[in-house]
Amino acid sequence: MRNTYFDLIEQSYYFPQEGFDLRDGFLTFHGVSLKYLIEKHGTPFRFIYLPKISEQIKKARNLFNRAIKNNGYNGDYYYCYCTKCNHFHHVIGEALKQKVDLETSSSFDIDLILNLYHEKKIDKNRKIIHNGYKTDDYLRKILELQEFGFKNSIIILDSVKELDRIKKLEPKKKIKIGLRMAINEEAQSAYYTSRLGIRHNEMLSFFRENIKDNDIIEFKMLHFFVDSGIKDTLYYWGEFQKALNLYIDLKKECESLDSFNLGGGFPTRNHLGFEYNYEYLINEIIVNIKEACTREGVSEPDIYTEFGRYTVGESGAIIFEVLEQKQQNDTEIWYIVNNSLMNTIPDSWSIHEKFILLPINKWDLEYQRVNIGGISCDHSDYYNSEDLNQEVLLPKYTNEDKEPLYLGFFHTGAYQDAISGYGGIKHCLIPAPKHVIIDRDDKGNIIDYVYREEQNVHEMFKILGYHT
Repeated sequence: MRNTYFDLIEQSYYFPQEGFDLRDGFLTFHGVSLKYLIEKHGTPFRFIYLPKISEQIKKARNLFNRAIKNNGYNGDYYYCYCTKCNHFHHVIGEALKQKVDLETSSSFDIDLILNLYHEKKIDKNRKIIHNGYKTDDYLRKILELQEFGFKNSIIILDSVKELDRIKKLEPKKKIKIGLRMAINEEAQSAYYTSRLGIRHNEMLSFFRENIKDNDIIEFKMLHFFVDSGIKDTLYYWGEFQKALNLYIDLKKECESLDSFNLGGGFPTRNHLGFEYNYEYLINEIIVNIKEACTREGVSEPDIYTEFGRYTVGESGAIIFEVLEQKQQNDTEIWYIVNNSLMNTIPDSWSIHEKFILLPINKWDLEYQRVNIGGISCDHSDYYNSEDLNQEVLLPKYTNEDKEPLYLGFFHTGAYQDAISGYGGIKHCLIPAPKHVIIDRDDKGNIIDYVYREEQNVHEMFKILGYHT
């Protein structure tokens, strides 16, 4: 029986597949030679492949617009990018090439919006959805943004108290608001109802008592978001129908309400066997909304999504070198990589998020079960499960091999830098790796450049207050 690593992957999955192929024995990512990047930049390094961001946006937008057209749906679709998912200028800049709308989460996000405006990346007509708990500073900046002329800025109330705080700030113009519906969590959750949003059974009374005859408020949007994502499950469709029915009840009493926000929820590929029928789910969403509105005699709403992880997740990767193989007992082998996994892909240990893990080279060698460990002194600095296996299967190699084994964690473009604190103090003072940006020119040629070099001791010591 064939038992090389290539045979394992070829027999287990469709390979080559979107984004991944081999060239001269080395893995490529969307046609980019990872061997070339390793030789040029060394390891470890993380990179963002910008064209993938635009590709994801086009894919979702095309599927929604096609479903709208095929079903004779009378509302429009708006794609919002969640800035919190990845705030980097080059990432948001790539998304804005596709004229996406934006979603904010905190006070400083408003400063980011103004920065984009002054750089002429957006204009005052851009739709801006303001989510998150609204501190007074956050609310004040939103109102200043609206007074500055951002006429499509919508404040999504996360709490009934936020409306009182808006009134105390005495807005000078009529403000657009939305209401976020709190969802019931899945059975395995530690709590029953999400802390985000307003209770479903309080929504109508809150609207009637505080919004319906309020001259300074224009109610525009109902928002809900299922944390586990948009899935073809009884749980998701149950929460979806609850939100849709609430929209219809509110619409019957409020002419200005015209938008239904699905939040985020589209997944990214986290293993080579990933399957998700985006087209089917989108079509079902459109059909369900249209049928319910037709049945109840209300106009169909514009549909908004706030895709963050889906937008940028599959654009990112981080490349390591295996420093050493350690046989710790009769059955456990460790591959030690040249950085900390806790620092570079914190989602893998904080919420047990999985990523596509593949070797860059040595696909022609036999494979074995291994655990992957980082170089910090922390017990939790490891990665040892991939898909259905409790241990990772990777090519065998020995410490005496002349060519190191290189590993890549792929589709890490969402949240990792925000959670680990980009450019800040890292666990065990292990430096943040080099950050490389990859793009293509008008002719399709690869462009790569270093956005930031590996963090150095002077940068860390400056933060910590030491003199160097």
